[in-house]
Amino acid sequence: MKARIDYTNVPEALRGMYQLEHYIHNSGLEESLVHLVKMRASQINGCAYCLDVHSKDARALGETEQRLYVLDAWEEAPFYSERERAALALTSPGSRRAMCPTRSSSVHERTSMNRS
Repeated sequence: MKARIDYTNVPEALRGMYQLEHYIHNSGLEESLVHLVKMRASQINGCAYCLDVHSKDARALGETEQRLYVLDAWEEAPFYSERERAALALTSPGSRRAMCPTRSSSVHERTSMNRS
C-alpha cells in the first residue's frame, strides 16, 4: 500500500495538516477517540493506507479488535459510548460520503435535527 498523495510536493497542505493534528491532539479529546474517528473517516473515504495506519495506532493504544471490526456499523453496535457515538456521528458530514448528493444518511439527518 502506498499513500494516495505525496504531501512533500504540496508544503502548504502538509503544513495545514500538521496544524490540524496539533489542534486535535491539544483539544482534550482522548487519543483513543481521535483514532476511532480517524479510522471511521478512512472507512468512509475508502483509503486502505489510512485504515492500516489508524488501526495500528488504535491497537497500540489498547483498542479491541472487536470494536475496530464493527466500526463500520457503529450505529448498531452496543459497545460504543455516547461520547464515541457523538464523535462518530459528526465524522460522516466531514467525509466524502456526505458530499454525495444522491446518498442520504440517517446519521446526518439525526445530527442536523439535533442542532435545531
